[in-house]
Amino acid sequence: MNALDTFTSEFFATLWTRTQDGDAPETDRAALQPLVDEARSADRTGPIVALFAALESLHADKGWTPDQLGLSRPELEEMAARHERIDEHRVTVGGRVGRARPIVRAARSRVAEYLERHPVEAPSGIEMWDAIRENQERIKKILGMTEADWNSFSGQLRHAIEDVETLARVVDLPAKAVEDVLRVTKTYRMRLTPYYASLILPGRVNDPVLLQSVPTGEMVDNAGVEIPPVAADHSPARLIDQFYPRVVTIKATNMCAMYCTHCLRIAHIGAKDRLYGREAYAEALDYIRANTEIRDVLVTGGDSLVLPNSMLEWLLGELDAIGHVRMKRLGTRIPVTTPQRIDSELLDILEASNDRKPLRVVTQINTAQEITPVSRAAFQALSKRVAAVMNQAVLLKGINDTRVKMWKLCETIQEAYVRPYYIFNCSYRNPQFRHLRVPVAVGQDIVESMYGNISGDAIPRYIATAGGKIPLHRTNVLAHEEGFVRMRKPWSGEEVSYPDPTAGDYADQDFGFARYGK
Repeated sequence: MNALDTFTSEFFATLWTRTQDGDAPETDRAALQPLVDEARSADRTGPIVALFAALESLHADKGWTPDQLGLSRPELEEMAARHERIDEHRVTVGGRVGRARPIVRAARSRVAEYLERHPVEAPSGIEMWDAIRENQERIKKILGMTEADWNSFSGQLRHAIEDVETLARVVDLPAKAVEDVLRVTKTYRMRLTPYYASLILPGRVNDPVLLQSVPTGEMVDNAGVEIPPVAADHSPARLIDQFYPRVVTIKATNMCAMYCTHCLRIAHIGAKDRLYGREAYAEALDYIRANTEIRDVLVTGGDSLVLPNSMLEWLLGELDAIGHVRMKRLGTRIPVTTPQRIDSELLDILEASNDRKPLRVVTQINTAQEITPVSRAAFQALSKRVAAVMNQAVLLKGINDTRVKMWKLCETIQEAYVRPYYIFNCSYRNPQFRHLRVPVAVGQDIVESMYGNISGDAIPRYIATAGGKIPLHRTNVLAHEEGFVRMRKPWSGEEVSYPDPTAGDYADQDFGFARYGK
């Protein structure tokens, strides 16, 4: 007799539990015989596993025990012992067939729905590349763009879509939607690069790229009190935001290649694009030099990569020359809105700064549709020149607020050399975005559903901005009240009240472009 480990003893006890009398029919024995013959002479684990898996299936489906199928326990114990001797890690038959394989089957069932649905519900720009390429050719003709225009950053900006008339030629919108865009753009800026406009897939009422780039009537119709601009109470010096003692932000420009409809910094985006004077940057740098506890500096805007190369190189050089500044970050949407910007000259500047002190690129990708072969190549190039490329997604209604959409986003960007870092709950500060907000609990469910189902380093942290970044673990959420969530800041213990969409508001699907019909 061979000594059996606990897993195998339990597995054998199950196999030998009789539920009916007599012997198994000859048809079942004959079907099993080829597996028996191969397992008897096997010097690999596979044939032995196949036999025991078949025995398990016959017992579960028909109730037959091994002896009713003509197999003795001593022979099967010998096969089990041989399996353990062959396996490099001494995994036993009971561990492999009795435990591991059922766990794998259960895991497969958890992701089966996602694997079936994601190509339809959340296709990436790589999967939809043929359709996007057709869009690009159509848009080039409409805007009169040459190949050189299309493939250059300057060409994309020069042909950017900023008025309703051009938008209506490029994107098929209902007449009422066009009227509302005209109404909104009297107050708020709109800009799409031709490249980003090509990612909008025709025939999808609330296409996730469309929702992010083309304003709808809600932006002016949403009622609410305008809260002071983000960081208005956390700006101790010119161009500087500071929420934490060792981290500061330099708002280096008000420009972006494309203006998002959910922009947290909407109040900073003025009527005209601006590069600030050197004296403004000098005041920001003086503040950083004078406060030696500052370790990490984020350069953002606007979008940091809209800065000319000469300005960006100078600013990074100034930061590198400050001894107590040890880390730098660049905040940018450019790699998904205008990846043509990521060229060799820019990459050389970033690499030179990264060689002096670590430089990270922090981007915002909200849907897998924004990852195309072109943007993926841009991220791959960046990943070779800087310390890290990280994503800060925003949880947005109709864009990424389901398990399928967010799992697909995180997996797609991870495959594009980008680390999923944060998911932000869409800001409550601006009433303009109320129609895009998602309840905190929905985000918690989405993020927690990732554990055990996608790669661990593809799982981002879920964050709310309320005078700093508050992790939205369930332990930080103290109570749900009508229209509000009570949360605790883990670093200080301070409790804050955070506005949260009601279930009724969130359930209403008549929003965005769905309001207009066709």
